[in-house]
Amino acid sequence: MNIPSKYDSHQVENHWYDYWMEHGYFNSVPDDREPYTIVIPPPNVTGVLHMGHMLNNTLQDVLIRRARLQGKNACWVPGMDHASIATEAKVVAKLKSEGIEKNSIGREAFLKHAWAWTDEYGGVILEQLKKLGCSCDWKRTKFTMDDEMYRSVIKVFVDLYAKGFIYRGYRMVNWDPEALTTLSDEEVIYEERQGLLYYLSYPIEGSDEKVTIATTRPETILGDTAICINPNDERYSHLKGKRVIVPICDRIIPIIEDDYVDIEFGTGCLKVTPAHDENDKNLGEKHQLETIDIFNADATLNSFGLHYQGKDRFIVRKQIAEELKEKGFLVKTENYINKVGTSERTKAVIEPRLSDQWFLRMEELVKPALRAVLNTDEIKFFPKKFENTYRHWMENIRDWNISRQLWWGQQIPAYYFGDGQDDFVVAETPEEALVLARSKAKNENLTIEDLKQDVDVLDTWFSSWLWPISVFNGILEPDNQEVNYYYPTNDLVTGPDIIFFWVARMIISGYEYRGERPFENVYFTGLVRDKQRRKMSKQLGNSPDALKLIETYGADGVRVGLLLSSAAGNDLMFDEELCQQGKNFANKIWNGFRLLKGWEIQEIPQPEASKIAIAWYKTKFNSTLIEIEDHFSKYRISDALMAIYKLVWDDYSSWLLEIIKPDYQQPIDRHTHEAVIGLLEQNLKLLHPFMPFLTEEVWQHIKKRTPEEALVVSQWPETKVMDEELIEEFNRASEVVSGVRNIRKDKNIPMKEPLELMVLNEGNFSKSWDPVVQKLTHLSQISYVDGMVDGALSFRVKSNEYFVPITGAIDVASEIKKIEEELKYTKGFLKSVQKKLSNERFVNNAPENVIALERKKQADAEAKIETLEKSLASLG
Repeated sequence: MNIPSKYDSHQVENHWYDYWMEHGYFNSVPDDREPYTIVIPPPNVTGVLHMGHMLNNTLQDVLIRRARLQGKNACWVPGMDHASIATEAKVVAKLKSEGIEKNSIGREAFLKHAWAWTDEYGGVILEQLKKLGCSCDWKRTKFTMDDEMYRSVIKVFVDLYAKGFIYRGYRMVNWDPEALTTLSDEEVIYEERQGLLYYLSYPIEGSDEKVTIATTRPETILGDTAICINPNDERYSHLKGKRVIVPICDRIIPIIEDDYVDIEFGTGCLKVTPAHDENDKNLGEKHQLETIDIFNADATLNSFGLHYQGKDRFIVRKQIAEELKEKGFLVKTENYINKVGTSERTKAVIEPRLSDQWFLRMEELVKPALRAVLNTDEIKFFPKKFENTYRHWMENIRDWNISRQLWWGQQIPAYYFGDGQDDFVVAETPEEALVLARSKAKNENLTIEDLKQDVDVLDTWFSSWLWPISVFNGILEPDNQEVNYYYPTNDLVTGPDIIFFWVARMIISGYEYRGERPFENVYFTGLVRDKQRRKMSKQLGNSPDALKLIETYGADGVRVGLLLSSAAGNDLMFDEELCQQGKNFANKIWNGFRLLKGWEIQEIPQPEASKIAIAWYKTKFNSTLIEIEDHFSKYRISDALMAIYKLVWDDYSSWLLEIIKPDYQQPIDRHTHEAVIGLLEQNLKLLHPFMPFLTEEVWQHIKKRTPEEALVVSQWPETKVMDEELIEEFNRASEVVSGVRNIRKDKNIPMKEPLELMVLNEGNFSKSWDPVVQKLTHLSQISYVDGMVDGALSFRVKSNEYFVPITGAIDVASEIKKIEEELKYTKGFLKSVQKKLSNERFVNNAPENVIALERKKQADAEAKIETLEKSLASLG
């Protein structure tokens, strides 16, 4: 089989992915094997591959490929989220560019446009994941707007409503004036922003006196319906029962008293705007105040805004401040840092707004989910530190606002049949709703045409929270074979930024609808940042093109580059050099394979050096495998890769291949060659989850294989009993090799010039490694002596001393001078360390690790002095 001289990642990746797909290796159906299941965090249908996706999905692919090699029935379910806000915004923008307004065409026509857009542009990211090597069961691809998934969401809404968990209420909600919809509390991101605190004076009715209040939002004075003072504030006791005139709009409002007012904040007087602040709303209800909403849905001012009607709130803020100043109502302004709520999706500043919305009561639902993570350990978090984040949110949870003022999504299954507050029913279909409505209205003459379905849709997360169940149709058919086999799933890999949005809610729904956990382990990745620790974003221009990286470094190179720097839960400082390191690693493996396959094989005796090297590598491989299994059990995936990386780069490539390599133009014995090919195959199995393309290419080049023998479905190595003494012997032998090589390097003795090595074997080391040492350092012979050797350079390994006779090879007088200078320096260094350690104040006050370091310096210096003095003696 012809082996290309260079590894071509583009050709290899396309070829093997097509081969894997053609033979259905990624497909899974229930059988007698142990299932291993992962459900993908569904990316937005609008999404394209970015660095966060690359990291998250590489980790999932590592886990799923390893499980497949372990003989488990590996099932990785892919899919997409319909992303109500993001998708609707895209479709609205597209329609606008064509001169079409959303509201002018109606819901049905708009949804046709939305589906057309989804069919044309959606799902790009799933194709991109294939380029990364993701081994999902693509036949199982789900979309949260698929009929089965849609009906599952509706069924759950109806069920939770029937149980009393879902209710409709007029509440202060988070309003996104750009997306024109409400948001849940978790979708609001609070940012510290520099603003102004405006001090405004309100005239007291029938008096020349004025009262001053402080506000960050002067535009909202047009919605003021009271001024509130603390009843214990003596400064304002004379104002009790009086009224004030609101500047500009001249509305006369009462001065009320409530101990809610903080006497220390601002002026101690509070303007009350019940329509635009949660706390003001509570005061308004308590004191029966009028509620005046001054904003339109897009945060422009309505008719209550008077001459500011139709203008944006931020423009009005500047203009009304000027007007207040001109009319003498603005006393002063101060710089003020305020926490401002922004939309997680559109980044717009959130507007508190009173609205009829649908809510899910959470207090009871969260209890099993709390216990599962914090008490029973049914669900484990990696890293464990995120349990505290989870606890804080779950123990302080508020009811979930699940309705959105959008058209793209699952339409709320509430049907209205009259004008009364309670004239509605909740049902899965219009036909079922009609039966319920006739009964509730006591009117058998009602028809389906009399019913009006709620125009809002459900929060996208209300479909995603069912994901591990609904992808197996476990809501509509709770006892079907698939959900009983694959659920609960094994591992969830996700970012900590959606621990509230998604992870916690999936756990809640899992216990509510399956009575058990949705997954066993949650592995939280960190955020991908640039070298300056900045979060990657389009705005900063610091986010590399993911597909361009794959094109430049190969998918395997990018996967290795990402994982080598990614510890669980810690942010990844991405550096493109890491991908180059991954590419170099791929080339190292490829060139080592070509070297191995390029040797002539003959039926000749196996050298002793090769025999012991193979025995050592088998033990080293097993030792590394045990280490890797431990890393995987703790979800230290990057550590597992690093262990394999060192095994292949250092132990296999730099040591084993060098030891067994035949002399120039000489053949290798068949026994050694076959053994090393077998060890290479074991390496490939360990590497395959991390570097699937390269490993399959090498595997298939080793020999002709049937589809059943492909690496992707081969067998993960099993751990065996380890010969630790063999590893220790190699470590000593490698130190000897390094010692001889250092002498060659320091004294400029070429490798082609043979040297002799004499050993004072006081440690009684095994002589079985002598052939290896002799080969790797080009020694004419190794002999054993009983004492010091004159005219030789020496070095120590543990208690053994090694001598290299150098008569004629170097200038002895010059070498003696050099050693004397080094000895003088080392003695001076030792003296300074001893002086520090003899200082009682230092020893009593310095940390233990600092003292230990100084003592190590002392011991190392003493050992070096002993070696240098012996070298002087032997040369003298």
